[in-house]
Amino acid sequence: MTSARAGEVKMSGATGRWVLFATVLGSSMVLLDGTAVNVALPRIGEDLGASLAGLQWAVNAYLLTLSGLILLGGSLGDRYGRRRIFVAGVLWFAVSSAMCGLAPSAPLLIGARGLQGVGGALLTPGSLAIIQAVFRPQDRAAAVGTWAGLGGVAGAVGPLLGGWLAGGPGWRWVFLINLPFAVLTAAVALRHVPETRDETASGRFDVPGAVLAALSLGSLTYALTVASTHPFAAIVTGASAVLLGAAFIVAERRSPHPMVPLGLFSVRLFTYTNVVTVLIYGALAAVSFFLVLQLQTTAGFSPLLAGLALLPLTLLMLAFSSRAAQLGKRIGPHIPLTTGPVLACIGVLLMLRIGPDSSYFADVLPAGIGLGAGMTLLVAPLTATVLDSVDVDRSGTASGINNAAARTGGLISVAAIPAIVGLSGDEYRSPADVDAAFQGSMLICAALLAAAGATAWLFVRPAVPTQETVDAVCRSCSLSAPPPAAERAERAEPGGGT
Repeated sequence: MTSARAGEVKMSGATGRWVLFATVLGSSMVLLDGTAVNVALPRIGEDLGASLAGLQWAVNAYLLTLSGLILLGGSLGDRYGRRRIFVAGVLWFAVSSAMCGLAPSAPLLIGARGLQGVGGALLTPGSLAIIQAVFRPQDRAAAVGTWAGLGGVAGAVGPLLGGWLAGGPGWRWVFLINLPFAVLTAAVALRHVPETRDETASGRFDVPGAVLAALSLGSLTYALTVASTHPFAAIVTGASAVLLGAAFIVAERRSPHPMVPLGLFSVRLFTYTNVVTVLIYGALAAVSFFLVLQLQTTAGFSPLLAGLALLPLTLLMLAFSSRAAQLGKRIGPHIPLTTGPVLACIGVLLMLRIGPDSSYFADVLPAGIGLGAGMTLLVAPLTATVLDSVDVDRSGTASGINNAAARTGGLISVAAIPAIVGLSGDEYRSPADVDAAFQGSMLICAALLAAAGATAWLFVRPAVPTQETVDAVCRSCSLSAPPPAAERAERAEPGGGT
């Protein structure tokens, strides 16, 4: 057990290096898994005999529990100890990963993916919170930058690793590979990471809010998934989703410690920025879902080559997002948040050229570069705008809500768009059916991105940011959500909470 005191750890010291190792490895598991699984979906469906709905739920079960519980996970860490909850999340993630890797059927895989999301909700908020609480103030920015940069590398490696595993040892190893990393992460954290907590945290947790949010999202996801095959069930569960959503709003208004403070949405800039977030990440999630099907089923790409499709996005983020953050600070977020979605929209429209006998370099790479350029331009200003729209002491909550909004957008799009474009059942194994659905889905995703740009142009018009934001976090990009934001300098106190 380490004897180092929280808030005084030096980045150059042995304890500092161990803390970075544990937090980077833990958060990288989640990033790797989120990107690697999508590439393996066609092989999972083939091996387990899953329908398209089964593949949708293999993605959405994870997003559902993660987005519904991630804010609660951060609160648990503040109250009971960030290291304790982080380690619990790592071990939970490991056990559920083993269940995914050993699942003999699609329903059991879906259930295990839901449990995996619970582990991610405990683990994800803790990795950055530990860094903020453990390191001395003058080292925090550098530590966050290192954490974010290495996390970006994990995001880049994920699709390639998933493609190699799915096409080689087998898709089950996409999950089983988490086990040794999780054991190592937990061992290092328990031995070398100081425990921290928010000593001022009090009151009850908003468990009713978390449960109602998860149930409402789950009902909506089910309704959208079965809309084309079971319309009556979709109507019933859709109505239930509306009622549960209304109950969630009532519960949040009455809760003394709400998971989602609804007062934040009285700030127009915060509300519209979250609308832009939902549209952008809804489009990105659907692109990721359909692109791997199109490349492997229609174009005949191997899983490994399909994993290269979105590599330009992550590489461009790693190389240029800090410059995009500086640009946003200099000219304000209005132009980046308008131009970025338009560039991404052009990249998605270029994907319409992908079909039978497509070439990676002639057809896939240009589209990936267009999408990546747009996302690189917008993600850092998007995060900064969310932070600058609220008071400093609420920036952590605002970032968490924005992260959950992005995951919710992805959840809804992956559930809804297949039904809209008429893809269901076992049709994802037919090249002709997948090709037709892919064309329609890319047009919808392009429309979502165009709508995001129009919304930003009309409603996101703040002045040039004056408050400090941490640019380095924006180097860690996920297909599911914008990067979590570190605390701003005004809040950085030794041992402080997130």
